[in-house]
Order: sequence, then structure tokens, then C-alpha cells
Amino acid sequence: MQNSTDAEVSEWAVGAHRNAVGLAVMFGVTPEQYSKDPLTLIPGLQNYVDRLPMEEFEQSDWITLHTDLTSYLGDLLVIRHAASWRKADDQHSPVGYRYVIEAAGPDGNTYHVEPYDVVMEEFENPPIEISRLIANAEAVLHVASDLHE
Repeated sequence: MQNSTDAEVSEWAVGAHRNAVGLAVMFGVTPEQYSKDPLTLIPGLQNYVDRLPMEEFEQSDWITLHTDLTSYLGDLLVIRHAASWRKADDQHSPVGYRYVIEAAGPDGNTYHVEPYDVVMEEFENPPIEISRLIANAEAVLHVASDLHE
């Protein structure tokens, strides 16, 4: 992992948050509501995704949807679980790194998840379910809520 204070990571995190807040506003959730509880975006976002004519999508449409869901998922994890964006070295990536989310699990260990990959997996297992997307990422990070809480 590279230094988490890297300006590129900060810029990436700010961009993801800005995009997620923009989605919230588009679906009638105020920035304040979203920042307090990003789960408030789920109904509007799910309704939006359910209504998309994906059979008519062009590559640019898939890229936009993927970017929107990735930024929302990453930002939600940051807000709900005190997680943070990190830059992870990846020699297979065209740029040599990937942006991942890092969080401490209840066992004290640090875990990572790549929101991009979680969203891609969701695309491969339609229909797209926003709650399942979040649950999968939380499970990888070991931050899923205990049902008995």
C-alpha cells in the first residue's frame, strides 16, 4: 500500500463523495441526510437501476453506471465504517495501482475491498441489487452488522 496521505487518493475520495452526494440530490435525498445515513439513498438508487434499459446500454452507459455505483459504495463504506480510500499497488492495472477501501474489522485486523470489483461482480449476477452490493463489500471488509445488535 502506498502512503494514504497521497494527494491523488484524497482527490479520488473527494470525487467519489461529490459524485455520491450528486446521486443523492438527484434522487431527492439532501446532502445532509445522505451524510448522516447514506443508506437513505438505497430506495431511489434501486428504483433508478431497476428502470434502466440495460439491454440498450452502450459502453459509455455501462461506464457511467459503474462509476456511480463504485463511488456510492466506496463513500458509503467511508461514512458508515470509518473506512478510507487507499492506493494499492497492482502490476496488472494499466496505471500500476488500484483504489481500494480499507477498514479495521472487529478483530482489529485491517481489511481491503475494491469497490470497482464488487460492482463488476454485481453486473455479472443480475439483477443489480444495491443492498446485496453493500452487503458483499461489508462482508469482505468484515464490518457487516451483527444481527443481534
